[in-house]
Amino acid sequence: MRSDNRKATATEAGPTSSFTFTQRARRAQIVQAAIETLAESGYTRTTFSRISRQARLCSTGMISYHFSGKPELITEVAHTIMGKAETMLEPRLREVDTYRGKLGVFIGSTFEFASTYPTHTLALVEIVAMARDRGSTGLERVEQDILCVERLAALLEHGVRAGEFGAFDCRTMAFALRGAIDGVLCQYLRHEAVDLDRCAQELTRAFGLCAQAA
Repeated sequence: MRSDNRKATATEAGPTSSFTFTQRARRAQIVQAAIETLAESGYTRTTFSRISRQARLCSTGMISYHFSGKPELITEVAHTIMGKAETMLEPRLREVDTYRGKLGVFIGSTFEFASTYPTHTLALVEIVAMARDRGSTGLERVEQDILCVERLAALLEHGVRAGEFGAFDCRTMAFALRGAIDGVLCQYLRHEAVDLDRCAQELTRAFGLCAQAA
């Protein structure tokens, strides 16, 4: 068996699905510890040493065995959290026939995820903040995936084509909606008294009015 100083990367071991049960369990343990460390300490202070302590590993080499460096680990963290959010969102989107309804589902599910998984949401906030502040961190694509601006713009475009929404620049509207969502989440994550259900209803109503067909 290889020493812990060698990396078990996806490239070396094949697709992630080809990892052994033990490898997948260890990677999941490391990812969860990284999520908790990001939420508690912030991106800059999230080091392999801190993650190792959080996961109760005997050395940082156990992390390096599975991840080539911090960018790869953080990318895996982001994808893990987004996958969890998707399992909440996607079934609900399929149950709604109108794009106006889908817009409300997106907003409501985003807030419900933050309420149910505040630690995961804080970790994503830290990743996005770092990608914005430092620019070339290798996390630009991850930041775009987290913010879902392209996905929101596509949803709005479908609504325009279906005649449910009026004519407007969908990308601009998507940025405005993302900013409003993030503003609410920022207040909520600071432990301020924020009624997320009410905020979801109000944002859905407000953006529905802005986007409605003439």
